[in-house]
Amino acid sequence: MKIQPECLPCLLRRVLYEVEIGTDDAKLASEALVAAVETLSQVFSPSRCSAEIATYVHKAVYETLGNNDPYKGLKEKSNEVALSLLPRVEEIVEEAEDPLKAAMVCSIIGNILDFGIEGGSGSPEDLFKVFDSYLSEGLGYDDYEKLRFILFNAEKVVLVTDNCGEIVFDKVLCRELKRFKPELFLTIVVRGAPVLSDATIEDVERFDFREVVDEVQTTGGFAVGFDINGVPEEVEKTFEEADVIVCKGMANYEVFSETGDKPVAYLLRTKCTAISRAMDLPLNISAIKVYE
Repeated sequence: MKIQPECLPCLLRRVLYEVEIGTDDAKLASEALVAAVETLSQVFSPSRCSAEIATYVHKAVYETLGNNDPYKGLKEKSNEVALSLLPRVEEIVEEAEDPLKAAMVCSIIGNILDFGIEGGSGSPEDLFKVFDSYLSEGLGYDDYEKLRFILFNAEKVVLVTDNCGEIVFDKVLCRELKRFKPELFLTIVVRGAPVLSDATIEDVERFDFREVVDEVQTTGGFAVGFDINGVPEEVEKTFEEADVIVCKGMANYEVFSETGDKPVAYLLRTKCTAISRAMDLPLNISAIKVYE
């Protein structure tokens, strides 16, 4: 997705948020904000991907703060909250008529654990407040049957993850994918370095994902979503060989919509107007949308 006008104030609001959680030093905070604005002015182009621009800006802020993981506390708390809800998720999935669909819906609800943006969470505990109502709402856009058919005929599937907390429910989704089709070769791809509230290899190891997936890979470095031109060769090969790529969250849409890779299935909450418009979806819904 090319950067949109409303992306600019949103990006700077998020920068302010991460500066506030990343330092108590007012002088350093001001320097980080200036670095963000200067970087944005240097890299901005309406022809550039929104996630690519955000990567440059957030990297400048992290470097100025001297803090390579300002969201660390929020990520840890998000995982704790999700773990406390895990028995409920397990019960929902086990009792569902279609456990795979139920796992997808719960995994999408976890996608609200995104901080410093409009439509995201004010705190990890917000997941407690909205879980049941979002579950009752179900999917506001439902391409599940289309995705199920693709998965049934697939041999290789890739799941690209998004946020911490959400990653706890993603493990349930991975398990159900393997139950749905045991011979499926399932690869999970996580961020290669701490960035925003996103899950990394440490989360995959903590939650023993190798119990439910065949391979774990990372995007290779610091990037919002991932760097189209800088992913490791093994990941590029995995994307090319996949019968379907399942992407969690908005940043992955921002990047994958620029690649032309298909089929791609997006599982997300539509938290911002730019992405809702680009995907032709209502704002603030849970969605499964497949591009073939």
